Amino acid sequence: MAEVEFSDVSKTFGDHTVIPGLDLRVRDGELLVLLGPSGCGKSTLLRLLAGLEPATGGTIRIGGRAVDALGPGARNVAMVFQNYALYPHKTVRGNLEFPLHMRALRRGERERRVLEAARVLGLEDLLDKRPAELSGGQRQRVAMGRAIVREPDAFLMDEPLSNLDARLRVQIRAEIGALQRRLGVTTLYVTHDQVEAMTLGDRVAVLRDGVIQQLGAPADLYRRPANLFVAGFLGSPPMNLFEPGVAAREAGRALRLGGRWVTPTGGIPERARYAGLRPEDLDLVDGHRDREVQLQGLVRAVEVLGHERIVYVDTGDRMVDTLPGGVGPTEGAVAARLSGATTPEPGQTVALEAKPGCLYWFDEQGRAIDVGR
Repeated sequence: MAEVEFSDVSKTFGDHTVIPGLDLRVRDGELLVLLGPSGCGKSTLLRLLAGLEPATGGTIRIGGRAVDALGPGARNVAMVFQNYALYPHKTVRGNLEFPLHMRALRRGERERRVLEAARVLGLEDLLDKRPAELSGGQRQRVAMGRAIVREPDAFLMDEPLSNLDARLRVQIRAEIGALQRRLGVTTLYVTHDQVEAMTLGDRVAVLRDGVIQQLGAPADLYRRPANLFVAGFLGSPPMNLFEPGVAAREAGRALRLGGRWVTPTGGIPERARYAGLRPEDLDLVDGHRDREVQLQGLVRAVEVLGHERIVYVDTGDRMVDTLPGGVGPTEGAVAARLSGATTPEPGQTVALEAKPGCLYWFDEQGRAIDVGR
């Protein structure tokens, strides 16, 4: 086990800067998730740590030792890829044993490590099978086993579940979490899937354009996003973000939301420019009753998910999209997560009530304004 540290690490490809200069410390034995959209630099960071790409600047340390001048084989890290990267002509045993052959370990030690990894991952009955005879989940277990047998200082996992179906992703995700806790090996896990990040990570680093937007425990990132990007990236559906008008009214400062001027509980912070509402903080209500914050509009789309419904409503409010390029009937609509029995129909006019005290606030630069949440 070892601490991993990036100190002012940068990476440039030609004229394109992927990582402008990043500082990050991964604690000894923790599972840290690098989360962000495609092209944000998360996989590049993993490749820099593994030695598959040279850093343009800065220093990378593993266990306090600078490894910038070391090749991949000398860094004592093990990488798990999304495409398994197994040798098709070798058996499971042969795939597990191969990295140990490369390190010239004795036969007895190789056998011990292979059998231990097979036992931990439930591969004992598959040791004589080849990859073509295995399911996707079994192949991913073999890929993880090949990393385990090396007994590395750190595991590097690059979207290891993206090739699996939904049910297998849930199963293998749970197995990875349990395995990491059992082995206690420092792990960097790259994903664009926030469910994986929120359920697996001891901490999560949210990246955008090679810059860490926020680093912390999953629950803290969800409850207290540092800026508009994090607020609009975490959550499914993500936070509804508004750019409402704010003005002085007779009753105090008010904002234009849902076609009405409202003064929310707790008032409006002085520097507020943007407001946010989580979908689960909106309820379907009788539009004839007076509500503190009420959004009215036409239903664009409804997603029925069994125990809940996601309703998208066009309220006429000016919405903020932190990830431009969305398409379809839900773009620019307010999302509400409803658990009641009532299911509105597309084209129906509905009213949504915001729970008191649930508004998030952001300033002109998109930074969160702390309101004691």
